[in-house]
Amino acid sequence: MMEKRRVVVTGIGAVTPLGNDAGTTWNNIIEGVSGIGPVTRLNADDFPAKVAAEVKEFNVENFMDRKDARKMDRFTHYAVAASLMAVKDSGLEITDENAPRVGVWIGSGIGGMETFEQQHETFMNRGYRRVSPFFVPMMIPDMATGQVSITLGARGFNSCTVTACATGTNSIGDAFKVIQRGDADVMVTGGAEAPITKMSFAGFCANTALSTNQDPQKASRPFDKDRDGFVMGEGAGIVVLEDLDHALARGAKIYAEIVGYGATGDAYHITAPAPEGEGGARAMKMALDDAGLAPEEVGYVNAHGTSTEYNDKYETMAIKTVFGEHAYKLAVSSTKSMTGHLLGAAGGIEAIFTVLALKEGILPPTINLETPDPECDLDYVPNAARKQQVNAAISNSLGFGGHNATIAFRKYDA
Repeated sequence: MMEKRRVVVTGIGAVTPLGNDAGTTWNNIIEGVSGIGPVTRLNADDFPAKVAAEVKEFNVENFMDRKDARKMDRFTHYAVAASLMAVKDSGLEITDENAPRVGVWIGSGIGGMETFEQQHETFMNRGYRRVSPFFVPMMIPDMATGQVSITLGARGFNSCTVTACATGTNSIGDAFKVIQRGDADVMVTGGAEAPITKMSFAGFCANTALSTNQDPQKASRPFDKDRDGFVMGEGAGIVVLEDLDHALARGAKIYAEIVGYGATGDAYHITAPAPEGEGGARAMKMALDDAGLAPEEVGYVNAHGTSTEYNDKYETMAIKTVFGEHAYKLAVSSTKSMTGHLLGAAGGIEAIFTVLALKEGILPPTINLETPDPECDLDYVPNAARKQQVNAAISNSLGFGGHNATIAFRKYDA
């Protein structure tokens, strides 16, 4: 059997509610800053939820011509910007020679919802002739991948995952496997989402998933007894994954090594997680087995940690199932306490936080953890970042439809 290729992270790029690049975002994460505020994209009076984690002061024209930007939905703007920053950070030059070995795999949970709503209104008011010829290519979720590959000139393996809130993690895991099996040398991968629109806000309000806490600083409170739902966020998180030999040959800097991937289905319910987080536990175990990591080698878990009643309780149970007694020695945190929930992009930015935690020896906090839920009794790094070296870490994402995904990273060691 052919030996699996080793895969490393050589570039990161992000557009988030905490900053329009990965560095600013990370600095705010370790400072415990919240990116959540009163919702401004919508009329808050129309909805029971009043807060959101919006991207602020983002100028798409820093990354593309206005004319091109008008042919893309907001989620694609974020994806292109984050991808350009990630590739620049990696120092990779994409040429005619290497382009067929550079792929793109970027997912989105709902794609161009904003475009859909605007064009539907145009159709209802003015008829089909006034609908934009770019309507379909602006709306479909794979257009982030499509536009990024065009922008970069990356002609290799090209795909898009849509697995709700597991999208970003599934995308990175699947891209990792593409390189590991030898079908590409480099993959630009992650997730992008721009869901702060009337219909998606209405939908999540209608199924009572969103927090109705009107205090932006306190609304997202994973693992806290007083949590009452998640806060919607937006943005993109992109990593450059690279075959280790390819990275070393060009003298690339290496953030961490990606070593394992697990993906499972609950086969239980369209929105609720399986009891006791059974599917999530299997995804974590699968990722550890794939990585050849013993549970006690893992020091940090970036939890899905949405701040909803069932997710936080069941994810805690799943961690205990997989790690046993070691669960109580693990650091677990939910960065959604600061970023809100970026849906399909969540796994993208959380992968970045996980590799930076390994590289920098700083574990992000879970802010707003004031009244611990007795059923959530692990070490959630409450309220302040912690300086702590860990050698291996995992990131979890769990999505509507029963999708569970886990990726495992370890500190890079030549």
